[in-house]
Formats: sequence, C-alpha cells, structure tokens
Amino acid sequence: MILLPTGVADTAAEQALYGWLDWLAREKRASRHTVDGYGRDIVAFLTFLARHRGEAVSLNGLSSVAPGEVRSFLADRIQAGLSKPSLARALSALRGVFGYLDRAGILHNPVMAAVRTPRQPKSVPKALTVPEATDALEVVGELASAPWIGARDTALMTLLYGCGLRIGEALGLQRRQAPTSDAMVVTGKGNKQRLVPVLPVVREAIDAYLSQCPHPLAPDGPLFVGARGGPLNPGVVQRQVRRVREALSLPDTATPHALRHSFATHLLAEGGDLRQIQQLLGHASLTTTQRYTAVDVRRLVEVHRNTHPRADA
Repeated sequence: MILLPTGVADTAAEQALYGWLDWLAREKRASRHTVDGYGRDIVAFLTFLARHRGEAVSLNGLSSVAPGEVRSFLADRIQAGLSKPSLARALSALRGVFGYLDRAGILHNPVMAAVRTPRQPKSVPKALTVPEATDALEVVGELASAPWIGARDTALMTLLYGCGLRIGEALGLQRRQAPTSDAMVVTGKGNKQRLVPVLPVVREAIDAYLSQCPHPLAPDGPLFVGARGGPLNPGVVQRQVRRVREALSLPDTATPHALRHSFATHLLAEGGDLRQIQQLLGHASLTTTQRYTAVDVRRLVEVHRNTHPRADA
C-alpha cells in the first residue's frame, strides 16, 4: 500500500488519493504494478507541492494547482534522473487523479489541459530468440480454456511469427482470406495491400483451427473469432501472450508485436535482404525497416568483409 509521508497532505486530500487508487484497482481493473507506480508518482507530486508551498496539501490546494507548478515538479523529477517514459507515466497519473476528482465532484481543476506530454523516443520491441519463439507457439495452445481456442491461439501466433503480420492485420482477415496457397494478400496501414509468402506450417495451423472452430464463419466475417463467435478482441490476444510469458519466464517485451519483430530479425540474421524484408513488413520507408529489425552489427561486418573488393588486400 502506498503511504504518504507525515505532513504532506491533510486527511481529505489523503482520502481522495486512496479513493482514486482504489477506483483504479476495482473499476478500471488496473494491475497492482500500475496502481503502485501511479501511487508513487502522486506521492512524489504531493511531496513536491507541500515542500514548494510550505504547507500540507489540501483539496483547496489541489484545486488551485497551476500549470507552472506542474512544470516545476516535472523539472524537479528530471533533475532527479527520471527517464522520459517514467516522466510520461507521472503525467498520466496526474491527469488520472485530477480527472477522477472532477468526475467524483470533489474538485475541478483543468490544469492538466495546459501541460503537454513530452515526446517519447521511438522504440521497438525486443525480438525473441528462435527457441523462445518456437516454445511460445507450442505452449500457447496448452493454456487455452478449450481445445478449439488453443488451436485458434496457435494459428494466430504462428501467423504473426511466420508471416510478420501486425496484430491488427491478422485480426482484420476475413474467413475467405484464409491462406490456401503459398502466398496471401494482406491489407496494411493506409489500406495498402502486399503479397506475403505463407509457410506450410502456417496453413496447417489455420486449417487445424478452422476444423475445430464451433462457430459458423461467414466468408466476409472475421477469420479469428472469440469464445462467443464474435470478432476476436486484441485484448484477449494480449492476455494469452501474458500467460505464455509467465509459463516460459519470458521478459515483458514478449508481446504479440514482438513476434512480428522476431520474424524480421530472424530473417535478417539468416541472410534475408533488407529491401525484401521491407516489402514483407509493408514499410513505406527502408529507414523504418532498419530501425525495426535492429540490424545485427556483427552480420554487417561479416558481409562487408566477404563482399568488399579490398577485403583481402
């Protein structure tokens, strides 16, 4: 439980904070990790505000918080070494608590509307190793609540890793688009279509799912459906992958999107051409592919040594 230092806030402000954290856990079903992180951020803000004003924070004090005070708090956190992602989380916590206080009729202060979130550096998920990706595909089916759901999850993850699809692209496939040959047409960002090769193992996994699915699938309906037959929710996929992470002790970076990243990274490591990988991923810019695949420097050095005319000089 998050505890406020003595003298930082009065009883009403303290109860308001705990009310918000309880609302996060019960109503929003936020994880314990998220609740604790947000709680620490708000405690840090209240501690700063009490020190800045020279008095314990009250509800009236919160209602008069100005944008400059929030910015001063952020500057203080930066000086303390807070990273940009952590800074963004602190801002999210502040927006959350002020929004909660407003909705609950406790106080109204639109201060956060005047504070901008710092731009986050572009990042990509870390690729799984080949054994990790293989184990994940084998385990996901065993964690499902029903055999046909296990077949569905296996098919979906095999498609993500075997074809490098985005999760939205995979869940956007219609039943009539289920692969029956060595290639399939995928519609990506900006409604741009691309031709993606399909491995036999991918077709076999999807065929196994279709043969077990208890729901009738209309040709123009979704290929992947949920337990009740409706379109499969991305949140369900995320939840299943979390279970796989726990079962295999994989890092938090093991996400559905990491399978697409692994697809590209493993192709590159085995000698795949960067331009061809760009086409397979559906990237408009080669620069995006270079960032996405986290090019292996050792392989680039090897290629350079083996192909440059002066390598043997």
